[in-house]
Amino acid sequence: MELAEKIYAAVRLIPRGKVATYSQIAALVGNRNLRRYVGNALHKNPSNSVTPCHRVVNAKGFCSGSFAFGGPDIQQEKLEAEGVLFVDGHVDMERFEITPDDFEMMRASLV
Repeated sequence: MELAEKIYAAVRLIPRGKVATYSQIAALVGNRNLRRYVGNALHKNPSNSVTPCHRVVNAKGFCSGSFAFGGPDIQQEKLEAEGVLFVDGHVDMERFEITPDDFEMMRASLV
């Protein structure tokens, strides 16, 4: 499986109403330092309806400034529609970031 396909598979495992960071997705596919590659792959995501890349945010919980699927505000709108709350313009990471248990479940599902 190509790296981009592994990234898409990992993103599809993020539970609805949760977010993961670019670094977390990179770690799930084998190298935490590939976070920029993750962002690039998600920008090229062929199907947001299949791979919910709107659930990936930066380490501080900020959305992409140029969300590729309809403009910069669409990512936040999609997350809010799933019940994700924002504080001062970023995701409330304490409440909505994937948990260590979520991460381990996702890792096990990718093997």
